[in-house]
Amino acid sequence: MSKLWKSTRRWLPGVVISLAAIAAILYFVDLHRLAEAIRSADYRLLLAAIAISLVWLAVRGVVWRTLLQNKASYKQVFFTLCEGYLLNNFFPFRLGEVGRAFLLGRKANLGFMQVLPTIVIERVLDLAFSAAILLSALPFVVGAAGAEKVAFVVGGLVILGLVVLYLLARYREWTMRQFDHLSTRWPVLLRLGGNFLASFFSGLAVLTDGWLFVRFMFWMTLNWAIAIGQFYLTLAAFFPTPKLVWALFGLGAAAFGGAIPSLPGAVGTYEGALSGALTLVSGDQSTALAVALIAHLFNYLVTGVIGVYALSTEGETLMGIYRQLRKRQEE
Repeated sequence: MSKLWKSTRRWLPGVVISLAAIAAILYFVDLHRLAEAIRSADYRLLLAAIAISLVWLAVRGVVWRTLLQNKASYKQVFFTLCEGYLLNNFFPFRLGEVGRAFLLGRKANLGFMQVLPTIVIERVLDLAFSAAILLSALPFVVGAAGAEKVAFVVGGLVILGLVVLYLLARYREWTMRQFDHLSTRWPVLLRLGGNFLASFFSGLAVLTDGWLFVRFMFWMTLNWAIAIGQFYLTLAAFFPTPKLVWALFGLGAAAFGGAIPSLPGAVGTYEGALSGALTLVSGDQSTALAVALIAHLFNYLVTGVIGVYALSTEGETLMGIYRQLRKRQEE
């Protein structure tokens, strides 16, 4: 019973948040106008947006492979990336990130703890980019006195986080000595994070290798630029004259909406965050939700189709991978 309650406490907040977001959307949005917005969309632009999504996904594979220092083939990295996104769409607790490390480690003969830090770094930098994009648009959207100061403060916190990661990488031996010293006093620390920290600090080496970091940042920046262009096309399919700042603000909000606790695939929270942001800039609630629904559908389709194909060619199934990951967590 206690094990069941422990598991319930983990997933219940996400379920409550998602259901609350869905209830709010259904209450405030005119569903007839929503359907009309979807029917009247420019599907030529939407097809172009799907094509650009594939380009985004291909470049994201290069981003991750750069972090891995090319220790796995591009095919292995790309298919594993799509498999991870597929797992995230169907299973809770961002299980796809753990799944990525598990699957690629097995395919490329890399240790699980060698791969996992690269995913953590990728997610941290994604958060930094999404924060920067959101904050760059915030003063233009809010137009209120002091908005720039808020942007500078939060932007400063993001930069501070990156500096801390760099210092951890630069002085990882000293940090590990401090951790070992603390773990002698509290052995539970060693059980919880000893092996992970050693591998994580090793994975942070990308931050201290100048040329490797430059290449990583180039591909990451290009990846986000493609995402902005793709999302702007999606907006243009629904709004006659969308502004670029709408794409920046919406994309930044969607990234944070997908990061908070929710049902698998950020159901409800993604739509709530993105449609709320677009409603703020456009004043059209129904069309804003139509954009959010279509954008989320694209995410499912593009990564889902490739992810299912990758799993099938490897003789795997979603539930099979899920059971293997659960078994690993219990070990």
